[in-house]
Amino acid sequence: MKKEYSSPTMKDVAKEAGIALGTVSKVVNGLPVGASYRIRVEDAIKKLNYQVNSYAQGLKANKTYTVALLIPNTKEPFFASLTYYINLALLKRKYRMLLCSTDFDSKQEQEYVTMAQQNKVDGIIGLTYNPNLIVEENTPFVAIDRSMGTNISCVASDNFAGGQLAAEKLASLGCKNVAFLRIGSSLNNEPNKRKAGFENGCLSCGLNYEMKILEDGTPYEEFDQFLIQHIQNGKLSFDGIFCVTDSLAYYILNTLKKLNQNVPEDVQIIGFDGVSFFGEQNYVCSTIVQPVSEIAEICVELLLQENMKTKPPLICLPVTYVSGGTTKEA
Repeated sequence: MKKEYSSPTMKDVAKEAGIALGTVSKVVNGLPVGASYRIRVEDAIKKLNYQVNSYAQGLKANKTYTVALLIPNTKEPFFASLTYYINLALLKRKYRMLLCSTDFDSKQEQEYVTMAQQNKVDGIIGLTYNPNLIVEENTPFVAIDRSMGTNISCVASDNFAGGQLAAEKLASLGCKNVAFLRIGSSLNNEPNKRKAGFENGCLSCGLNYEMKILEDGTPYEEFDQFLIQHIQNGKLSFDGIFCVTDSLAYYILNTLKKLNQNVPEDVQIIGFDGVSFFGEQNYVCSTIVQPVSEIAEICVELLLQENMKTKPPLICLPVTYVSGGTTKEA
C-alpha cells in the first residue's frame, strides 16, 4: 500500500528542533527569540521543508499581505521600471503584488479596484487615468502622479523643476530657439507641470520657444508634420527640443535622422523619465531622470504605515539631468 504523505506542521518542527511550540511560532512570525533557538528552528524548517501557511497567518492578523498595483501597462519602459521597484519594495516587507494592467481604460481601472477590494488586499497603489475612480474609505490607497483628494497621498517627481531644468540645460548648451513636444492626458496631473516648468525656464533664460501638444491617442506622425513645417533650406529652425517623455524623444530622434538633421550637431534633444536600454545599459537620450526606486519605496512605505494619523497630500521627489548622447556636452 502506498504511504500517504502529509505536509509537516509547526508541531513537527518543534519536535525536530526539540523546543517548545510557542518558540517555533515566534520564529515563524518574526518575533524575537534567542539566537540558538532561532538557528535550531530554521534548521528544522529546512530539513522538514516546512511551508509557512501565509493564508492562516493573514487570517490571524486580519491581513492578506497583498497589495494591488494599478499601472497602465508594462510595455512602456517607465511603467515597467516602476512595477519592478514597487514589487521589490513589497517583497522586502514580505508582501505580494497583485498586478493590474489597465491599458489607460478608466472602466477597467474601476473594475480592478473593485476586484482588489473583494480580494481584501491590504492596500492599492495606482497610476490611474480615471478622474471619477471610486475607492472605499477603508482601503488604503496611494496615487502616483495624480492628486485624488486630501485623504489620498500622491507621490511624484518634481515635474515643474524637471521642465525648468531641461530649458536651462538647453540654454547652457548654446540653444537659442527651442521646441516643446508633448503627448499625454488632458487630466489634471503632476506630469502636466513639465510644460509650465519649461516655459518658466525659457523665459528666465531668454530662449525663444514653440509648443506642439497632442492628446493621448493622436498619431505621432503629427509631430513629423510639425518638424517638416519648420525646415527651411534643409535646416530645422529649432536647435533644441524638449520631449515630455523619453519614448517621444526616441521617436523624434529617429524622425530627425530621416529628415537629414544631425543630432546633437544641428539639434539637441532632452527627454524626461531616465529610460535606459535593456533597463541597465546606456540612456536612450539625454534626459531628466525620475527617481523611480525612491518613488516606489515611498509609495509602499506610505501605504503600509498604519500608525500615521495624517498622510501628506503630495510628496515631490527631486529629479536630475544626465547626458545621453543627444546633447553637446564637452
